[in-house]
Amino acid sequence: MRTRADVECWLTDMDGVLVYENQPIPGAADLIAQWRATSTPFLVLTNNSLFTPRDLSARLRRAGLEVPEESIWTSALATASFLASQTPHGGTAFTIGEAGLTTAMHEAGFVITESDPDFVVVGETRSYDIEAITRGIRLIDKGARFIITNPDATGPSPQGATPATGAVAALITKATGKEPYVVGKPNPMMFRSAMNKIGAHSENTAMIGDRMDTDIVAGIEAGLHTVLVLTGISDRAEIERYPYRPDEVVNSVADLLEQV
Repeated sequence: MRTRADVECWLTDMDGVLVYENQPIPGAADLIAQWRATSTPFLVLTNNSLFTPRDLSARLRRAGLEVPEESIWTSALATASFLASQTPHGGTAFTIGEAGLTTAMHEAGFVITESDPDFVVVGETRSYDIEAITRGIRLIDKGARFIITNPDATGPSPQGATPATGAVAALITKATGKEPYVVGKPNPMMFRSAMNKIGAHSENTAMIGDRMDTDIVAGIEAGLHTVLVLTGISDRAEIERYPYRPDEVVNSVADLLEQV
């Protein structure tokens, strides 16, 4: 049975684990600083495909967390990495999303086009364009493969819930009869691609998350040591709803700090 002592590399969710509503969670800055000081390989993971790693690094810096952009892994990056492996000689895609997605796809060597693309890729966006969605539906009908960065049906905003990738995907599925392939959490592929990026192995890697239905289940399926923090979505009562359990439950990331 693995324990925390076996962990040499860390993956961690961002919202609800390191920050909450753009405020740092106590202990997060110290944990990141400790990992960096000890050269511990780590990646901050997020299903959010809106922003580039540079954008997210700046956001975390404003919250007092120094996370280099190369230590951030988004569902957009995971999607681009996966699709590049599917089309090793270069591919084409029609995207519905923001800079986080289009930048990742371009950097992976894809040409963004509306002319017979290999893939229709849907990610987060602040304003879904019905004309773009209609084009995506027609391209899928013509044979383009349907991919989404993450399954989240809604996202938070100061005014309340807003429709997110999963909601738009449901609309496209209803119109085309085609189900999308989902790359982001809870697909453990996102964790495997993250481990590939930092040269980690499941036997010595842990995942810290705040959601049983995405972070923890995907971590278990990827063979990782799983740590649930109680600073985000899931609480102790929520754990009882699921047939699986994390390896550890801690109040916050402050409980993961090594005593020097």
